[in-house]
Amino acid sequence: MALSPRARGGLLQGVRVLDLTSVVAGPWATHVLAGFGAEIVKVEPPDGDVMRAAPPMRHRGMGAEFVQMNGSKRSVVLDLKRAPARDALLALCAQADVLLHNVRPAAMRRLGLDYDAVARVNPALVYVAIVGFDQAGPYAARPAYDDLIQGASGLASLFAAAGGGEPRYVPSLIVDRISGLCAANAVLAALVERASSGLGQALEVPMFETMAELVLADHLGGHSFEPAIGPFGYNRVLTPYRRPYRTSDGYVCVLLYTHAQWKRFFAISGAAEAFAADARLSDDAVRRESYDYAYRVVAQILATRPSAEWLALLEASDIPVLPLHSVASLVHDPQLAATGFFTLEEHPSEGTLRTMRTPTRWDRSPQTASTPVPRLGEHTAEVLREAGLDDEQIAAVTG
Repeated sequence: MALSPRARGGLLQGVRVLDLTSVVAGPWATHVLAGFGAEIVKVEPPDGDVMRAAPPMRHRGMGAEFVQMNGSKRSVVLDLKRAPARDALLALCAQADVLLHNVRPAAMRRLGLDYDAVARVNPALVYVAIVGFDQAGPYAARPAYDDLIQGASGLASLFAAAGGGEPRYVPSLIVDRISGLCAANAVLAALVERASSGLGQALEVPMFETMAELVLADHLGGHSFEPAIGPFGYNRVLTPYRRPYRTSDGYVCVLLYTHAQWKRFFAISGAAEAFAADARLSDDAVRRESYDYAYRVVAQILATRPSAEWLALLEASDIPVLPLHSVASLVHDPQLAATGFFTLEEHPSEGTLRTMRTPTRWDRSPQTASTPVPRLGEHTAEVLREAGLDDEQIAAVTG
């Protein structure tokens, strides 16, 4: 593996990743890899990653969403439509372990940066493409965005199926984040394989198929069998009463999962006799077919007392419960405070930034030392010089 002079420690120390991605899915994948200690060289077009322009921001090109995904990376600006820049990228490929992109494969071929082209300069390179759709299918050339894939994968329809009215999108870029995690997993698996074979390979991470698997793993239901033995859907997940429960003064999040938890809940609620007398509550098999009813009864009980009382009572009874946070209150959660989840960092141009540490912990490898979110093209000359380009060649690329 190519050991960078800027290696930061961590599980992936010495792994260099060329990040030709933009928006969210790809940058999130390399954000995860950076958290594990990989060196990320972010290759941007002259106008930069489009997420640089997403507000709010203190200065142009440093939007909040971009800031949260692109710390501990170096930014190199290359106009890959120009031959000197393409040659410079191939020089970077010769020293890299991974190239990750979310450019349409046809465009990469036009640029002369498809897998065959980069493998000629580095047969050990792991080449990962995040694509909208499996390239063997009829949707191969279609554009893909988070909202579109949420709809096409069936995810948006689940709100209506669960009694929530019309289909709607999850108010988070969940497809991009999950696809990014899958891309990071693909990189790690390919690096493990390369350790024994010595060879790189091309991998494809399709957003649509990734989300189709995620949705259908829960909701293929009786159609898991051929012929089908029941309807689509996981009924516990689809009941309209599976939601934060209203209390007398707010909401709490409660999950009664085991039979013992169901029994204890009704006991501490003063409804043990009603529980025992109703098979839709007390009989595991019957309850699994009656989640609408059972969860509605739980909702009615929880509405009778304030949130703080339920939180204390249920926690003391070892029944799974947590408060319902808003995004604003989550920032002040005592668990996150105690574990050092948030850090305040001083950025050379952006002032104080609130960032989040890598959530995983490991006991032997050192934690990675973060570096500031890069300004556009901040490291172009530095990285190209490391790749062996001289001043004249760098001038041809940047001029």
